[in-house]
Amino acid sequence: MQKRMGEAVARVARKVNETVENKTDSLDLANCKLIAFPVGIYKAMRSVTEGIHRISLANNELKSLTSRFVTTFSQLRELNLAGNYLHRLPEEVTSLLHLRAIDLSRNRFRRFPEPLTTVTALETIDLEENEITEVPVEKLATMALLRSLNLRANPVGPEVRLLVRPLVPFDLLLSPEKPVPEA
Repeated sequence: MQKRMGEAVARVARKVNETVENKTDSLDLANCKLIAFPVGIYKAMRSVTEGIHRISLANNELKSLTSRFVTTFSQLRELNLAGNYLHRLPEEVTSLLHLRAIDLSRNRFRRFPEPLTTVTALETIDLEENEITEVPVEKLATMALLRSLNLRANPVGPEVRLLVRPLVPFDLLLSPEKPVPEA
């Protein structure tokens, strides 16, 4: 068990070091078995955080995202948090002024993460395979740059199905309605 944990820590450290040394704009910590964003990374990456535009934390075991994460990586354009245990986002996500795409598929959201509706640069929101029943239709309709909202495999209410062009300027992806069984 400790050997596997040590290997996971080493893998994360290697990926962080590669990003810092190569001054790349991406940090890929997908599939690292993270249960929280490692605090040590903030210090290790302090010299390059402004240049990080893409982060993938997909397929980990994250239950929450901290406000510190959001404020540290304030220049993010793409954030992939697919395949975690998230059920909400910190309010500070509204400060991600450059965020164009967020992948929150395969998480535990029961409600649409409303702070996203104020992120004006968002073009793509992926919430496939969550437990979302209600969607802030009016707020989403005002998102000028939103091009795609994926709500497939969510138990959304019938009012969401009424969101069709030209009412909303974006592509709305939903699972097909299940036919009503005949009595």
